[in-house]
Amino acid sequence: MSWQVPPQEPPPAGFYPGQQGPQPGFYPGQNNPGQGYPGQGYPGQGYPGYPPQGGGYPPQGGYPSQGGFPPQPGFPGAPGGAPFIQPRPEMYGGVHDAEDPLAGTGGFEFSDKSIRRGFIRKVYSILMLQLLVTFGFISIFVFNENTKLWARQNVWITYVALGVTVVTMLVIACCGEVRRKAPMNFILLGVFTLAESFLMGVISSFHQGEAVFMAVGITAVVCLALTLFAFQTKWDFTMMGGILLVAAVVFLVFGLVAMFFPGKTMTLVYASIGAVLFSVYLIYDTQMMIGGNHKYSISPEEYIFAALNIYMDIINIFMYILTIIGASSRD
Repeated sequence: MSWQVPPQEPPPAGFYPGQQGPQPGFYPGQNNPGQGYPGQGYPGQGYPGYPPQGGGYPPQGGYPSQGGFPPQPGFPGAPGGAPFIQPRPEMYGGVHDAEDPLAGTGGFEFSDKSIRRGFIRKVYSILMLQLLVTFGFISIFVFNENTKLWARQNVWITYVALGVTVVTMLVIACCGEVRRKAPMNFILLGVFTLAESFLMGVISSFHQGEAVFMAVGITAVVCLALTLFAFQTKWDFTMMGGILLVAAVVFLVFGLVAMFFPGKTMTLVYASIGAVLFSVYLIYDTQMMIGGNHKYSISPEEYIFAALNIYMDIINIFMYILTIIGASSRD
């Protein structure tokens, strides 16, 4: 038994391109423009740009030398048409994304403000923990006589704490990669805070408890007022960095000279200048943290450095106010 392939019928005319061209009625609206697709239908010669009937596809001679279809009038970018407009993100609604500063109308401004607010909250959270630890150390040294006596009998630990404070502060201030890398930055800041709190406790132990807590209260009021002033004022203190540096150097030299002329008056003058100087530094560092319309600002990645600056400003203000109170109560 043999298998036979049934004879194949030839394809209808116009089935293959270029065979005999499209047959009448093959395209909608070819013979009757009122039929087929809505509107007037396609022209009687087929789709736009196709060769007339009988010519096949493609026409003899190939495609046009320009290549492809010419742009139709009215199409964006075509001669005589509408200008081509590159789409922008703001054209698709007001979606604000903190991760993508271009995602929406004013996206960059919204992103910058949201990141800066989170940065400020982080800085003040760290600062509050530092101040609580320091206040705890001060309270122990002021009210616990055994701790006060132990610190005075073991002076060496005070020098160790001073050395740890200086080293950790220099590492945080000078090594940018270290202070931006967690958890190393938190460890260094924690060690610095413990050492500085111990020093503040030792210094406070030489004063009366009433004088210490009076200094704490005055420092809290002054720092709160200066912080609110830094947030609200239109004066840009971030441009005073050079002036403050010169003032700090002069203040340091004045302190060295004051060591050779001890006395109540010299102590009051020196402490008063120090309190004023570091009050201005507090405004300066606060505006550096705020950013916004100020000329200079700290990067949101530098939250450890910002917390360290503001913490040292508050500690210095407290120390000089305590010195003023102590010198004033001295006979």
